[in-house]
Amino acid sequence: MALDADYLIDRRRLKRRLSFWRGVGILALLLAALAGFGRFSGFGGGDYIARHTVQGLIADDPRRHRILASVARDGNARALIVRIDSPGGTVVGGEALYRSLRAVAREKPVIAVLGSLATSAGYMAAIGADRVVARRGTVTGSIGVVMHTADISGLLEKLGIGAETIRSGPLKAMPSGYEKLSDDGREVLRELIADSHRMFLDLVAERRGLDGAGLERIADGRVLTGRQALDAGLVDAIGGETDAAAWLEAEKGIAPGLPIREVGESGRFAKLLDRAASLGERTIFSERLTLDGLVSVWHAGVR
Repeated sequence: MALDADYLIDRRRLKRRLSFWRGVGILALLLAALAGFGRFSGFGGGDYIARHTVQGLIADDPRRHRILASVARDGNARALIVRIDSPGGTVVGGEALYRSLRAVAREKPVIAVLGSLATSAGYMAAIGADRVVARRGTVTGSIGVVMHTADISGLLEKLGIGAETIRSGPLKAMPSGYEKLSDDGREVLRELIADSHRMFLDLVAERRGLDGAGLERIADGRVLTGRQALDAGLVDAIGGETDAAAWLEAEKGIAPGLPIREVGESGRFAKLLDRAASLGERTIFSERLTLDGLVSVWHAGVR
């Protein structure tokens, strides 16, 4: 009888374990299905206006490019609203997002709605849209490129630490924090920054129709409010998403009342899964900035 009792207890424990892991498996399948539906731009059927949100620092993001490419292909997505609230990011990140938005714009109307902050690479991305709308108090502009370096050679010397670099040429691994930047190295870096800055300005000139004094006015990296940006020709109108939808209806023939659906991060479960999948990538953003080299980002000084 004791053996029978032990056998029954073991059977019940086994059943409980199986039920637990079966539940975990079903939950995982449900989460995956919800994430898939959240990414599917045509979920729910019928025509709609797609919305994609860009927040935080901008880096080259293959997943974002795939999302935007799917919007371009989706016949039910009649237009794209891209909401931008970003201080900027890497030059490559801003350029790549700009190119992705231009690819969508070749298929359907694209309008950028700027939030509290849309500067540097954030503004570079915005001009990939057919129209740019900002709030009066939006901080935008900051058209420029920067590279930071530090010289800790004096500190190392005080600590009695010697550093030696063996390089194939005098400009290899410049700048280096272990030694003072040479005049030749500084000049090469200036040329590098100037070329990237010129690329940024060329995009602004092409997309915003600015040249001469109008372009020079905003070429020094200054930030502007939405009202100042409107006067400078950097944005087209003051407003928000409602105004963007009204423009799409009035100027692009988009049917009134179409639903606006977020693409990329539409559902709570999809957001959780995406964040978990990209946790490592996001936590090493400083390394990605270093690898990119050049940064187009604005931040307010703190004293």
